[in-house]
Amino acid sequence: MEPKSTPCCSSAPDGGAAPCSCSGPATVPGEIRTTDSVITSANRLDHFLARWGVNRMGHRVEPGLYRLGNPTPESPVFASANYTLSFDALRSALTGVDAYILVLDTKGINVWCAAGKGTFGTEELIRKIEATRLSLVVTHRRIIVPQLGAPGISWMEVLRRSGFRVEFGPVRAADLPVYLDTHTATPAMRTVQFPLRDRIVLIPVELVQVIPWAVVATLVVGFFINWMTAAQVLTAVLAGTVLFPALLPYIPTKDFTTKGLVLGALVMLPFIWSGSTTGMSPSTLAGYAVTSLLVFPPVTAFLSLNFTGATTFTSRTGVRKEIFTYMRVMAGMFGVGIVLAAALFVIRLGVV
Repeated sequence: MEPKSTPCCSSAPDGGAAPCSCSGPATVPGEIRTTDSVITSANRLDHFLARWGVNRMGHRVEPGLYRLGNPTPESPVFASANYTLSFDALRSALTGVDAYILVLDTKGINVWCAAGKGTFGTEELIRKIEATRLSLVVTHRRIIVPQLGAPGISWMEVLRRSGFRVEFGPVRAADLPVYLDTHTATPAMRTVQFPLRDRIVLIPVELVQVIPWAVVATLVVGFFINWMTAAQVLTAVLAGTVLFPALLPYIPTKDFTTKGLVLGALVMLPFIWSGSTTGMSPSTLAGYAVTSLLVFPPVTAFLSLNFTGATTFTSRTGVRKEIFTYMRVMAGMFGVGIVLAAALFVIRLGVV
């Protein structure tokens, strides 16, 4: 169910006056909105559109404090991003739990990415604690933050400036009901996993960004060069956006770029084999094979590198290092391959 900006000051759960405004906009200090754990068809449509990159930065809930169920001043407080998928994952996992959810303004970005960017960070957390007058809402001084938000949060600074102790919860919101029994995360709860289901849901948003350009490039290459090469263009793109996330753990290298190069080379092998069956001379086939393995794997690798921002398997420093290490290599391979392909094309025309 979508969060509702309903008045909430008729009475507090403990019978006292609730620290919120009876009316007015959502920006009124101390206002508490109401939400629940039900995921509606409208929410599911929003999730679908978000996954497909439609209005990519528009999938947000209003920042602020939310009441889930019938919380008391002793009820737990959870921090979340104002990205709808993050917020909905949290509230739906807390079915039957009375709690408060403090939504930070992460500009519509999920917890992990926002922590890396700094929007799910120490300053924003302290700001929201103060703006919502959280110290008047609950008697305890503890706020549960997703483990993946840890890179952006200095618990010592939050404690010093707000008086609230940050408690880092489990990786997955689904583990929260069990976690709340002891407030202790098991090793499994602390383990970051990236199973097939989590990987394939990333495909649509990457695909929709690149597919228009891929279609144009495919058509241009098909009309002005040949349709076999056009098919190679489209295959290289689909390998980097569709096959790569599905096969990620099984490609036997560490860096995403080298994984992409390996995958890009593998998907070119059927085209090279096909060339060998069309009566190409050995020298022509060799040239075709070399150019195919120079031009197209860097395309796949470049697109594969985008997934470093979609998995917790990578770090900011690691991604930076990988970019600086391989970007010139990919550009060099692609450039040499294009020059060689042009030279072979000229030779075939008999110009030289």
